[in-house]
Amino acid sequence: MTAATTMQDHPTGEMGEQYSLAQILGIWALAAVPMGVLAWVVFPALKDRVQMHPGMLLWVLMIAGLTWQVALSLIVLYRETGTLKLGAIRERTWRQKPRDPESGQPRGILWLWLIPVILLGAALEFAASAPLTGAWTSLFPFLAEPPGYTLESLMDTPEEWVGAWYLLVLWAFQFVGNYLLGEEFLFRSVLLPKMRGAFGKWDWLANAALFGIYHVHKPWSIPSSILSGIVYTYPSRRFRCAWFGLIVHGADGLFFLFIMLGLVLGLV
Repeated sequence: MTAATTMQDHPTGEMGEQYSLAQILGIWALAAVPMGVLAWVVFPALKDRVQMHPGMLLWVLMIAGLTWQVALSLIVLYRETGTLKLGAIRERTWRQKPRDPESGQPRGILWLWLIPVILLGAALEFAASAPLTGAWTSLFPFLAEPPGYTLESLMDTPEEWVGAWYLLVLWAFQFVGNYLLGEEFLFRSVLLPKMRGAFGKWDWLANAALFGIYHVHKPWSIPSSILSGIVYTYPSRRFRCAWFGLIVHGADGLFFLFIMLGLVLGLV
């Protein structure tokens, strides 16, 4: 296949020309590099100069990077389609009902696949993530998480956040940037539908790998992010429905919301 692969080559619904490898890596770099710069250049430069909790500063910087990804996703789509109307880009971005892998027709019963996918994602998160990260950082100690590079540091002073309702506003910005129109949207709605021309039937695996390596802002999590990426990407690819990745990935955001609520209400 070439970058000129069209829908006629895939009667079950591939949309338009596929991206070349250079285009894929270019969009990937535009998402990954700013996150790395914010985490490893901007954060160290600011953390001792601004009157802000280091965990909060890091969170704000990451939200800034995700907000850029929202803009990047919309810019790419607008340049490609000339519109951002949901009805016009729904099929292009796979924000649609799941499609039968054989016929390409939408089938509501396929939503039931969300049940095992969500359970698998949760099992991997709780059973495999920590051991995989531990093994990875044992092999490459220089990639281990340094002190202060975690939002969990907010938990060290829970009394500081009681009544701080702006945490929920920040969470809302993160939810949009991480799932609805940013990170998840970029990988599963912008890139994934256009990767088969470069990677063939392994486009879902390539997408998951790029998603994991994109986490240069927290390299200790790269292997577990690749594993999670597979869970997000494979059903999205198989059923040409990016909602699978968004819903499973978004479960992390809901868990984080409960933590923020606990802090604000003084329950933590």
